[in-house]
Amino acid sequence: MANRFCLNPVSYHGYGAIDSIVTEIESHHFKKGLLCTDPGLIKFKVVDNVTRLLDAAGLAYEIYDGIKPNPTIENVQEGVEAFKKAGADYLIAIGGGSAMDTAKAIGIIATNPEFADVRSLEGVAPTKNPCAPILAIPTTAGTAAEVTINYVITDVEKSRKFVCVDPHDMPIVAFIDPTMMSSMPKGLTASTGMDALTHAIEGLITKGAWELSDCLHLEAIKLISHNLRSAYAGEKEGREGMALGQYVAGMGFSNVGLGIVHSMAHPLSALYDTPHGVACSILLPTGMKFNAEYTGTKYRELARAMGVEGVDSMSVEEYRAAAIEAVSKLSQDVGIPTNLKGIVKEEDLSFLADSALADACMGGNPIAPTKEQVIALYKSLM
Repeated sequence: MANRFCLNPVSYHGYGAIDSIVTEIESHHFKKGLLCTDPGLIKFKVVDNVTRLLDAAGLAYEIYDGIKPNPTIENVQEGVEAFKKAGADYLIAIGGGSAMDTAKAIGIIATNPEFADVRSLEGVAPTKNPCAPILAIPTTAGTAAEVTINYVITDVEKSRKFVCVDPHDMPIVAFIDPTMMSSMPKGLTASTGMDALTHAIEGLITKGAWELSDCLHLEAIKLISHNLRSAYAGEKEGREGMALGQYVAGMGFSNVGLGIVHSMAHPLSALYDTPHGVACSILLPTGMKFNAEYTGTKYRELARAMGVEGVDSMSVEEYRAAAIEAVSKLSQDVGIPTNLKGIVKEEDLSFLADSALADACMGGNPIAPTKEQVIALYKSLM
């Protein structure tokens, strides 16, 4: 079987990466952009780092800043109308996964109007055309949406999130500049960082994993585990290490899939508006325990990448336990809650389990769980 791998045509990394945005816009002969972001990034002047470059170069753009932390179908519909009204021919996504996911959906519908019903994009939609060009500028070190073929939209009416997978939604240029991430508060640094670690770990053990993706995921695990604590402390080098680590994780998981942790996290965000990174962080050690028996020797390499010593002299049970403990310790060190108390309600367990089992990410898990097992996993954290 052939393994497909999709990546950005171009990406810039490191402090000062955004300085190249004007050159990219002019080289593509774009006429007018729709800048997609959220109100907080406008308020705290993070977006100014980009707009002052555009203004100085005399480049035309309009701003759509109504995007919610868990972007909705309505956000996408409003964005499509804003794109049309502006007469834009490309998008600039500035933010975390929410801004980039919204821009992807806007861009896809703009060039594939037959998918104007946003729900029709769920799963692997048979779109025919590449989306309107997207320049992606992440402000968090977690989702890696700037390098993935995935996006997630919330269906408020049905209290669920749905995952869309489409190679046509890939941003054409990504600017991974730690300067844009420097305003992240500690809590957001922690949750998005643990989301990135979840991407790397689930990507490492997913059914679709292979040699190339394994190389990327193990390097991402190493980068994240070695830099998240210092990024959490606000240190410059830690920020830069996390910016790269989350991107490398995205290069991998976008092409091979995820698993049970993301499948169980999505309903928590849809039903309770739980931040996605927090949901993943809480669920990750439990999901790792559930999958441990079906991971071969991969937890040994996972533990090694996280700096655990003596893994070669450990038994299978020992290195699996060591890997899970290393993840739990990192999560605790950056202040992530250890359980779902106060979040999950007993009466919602059946709905949550059904939603998790229907989630597109579940197909990549090493073992297919039953509904009873998923309910038990939620309950074990209550």
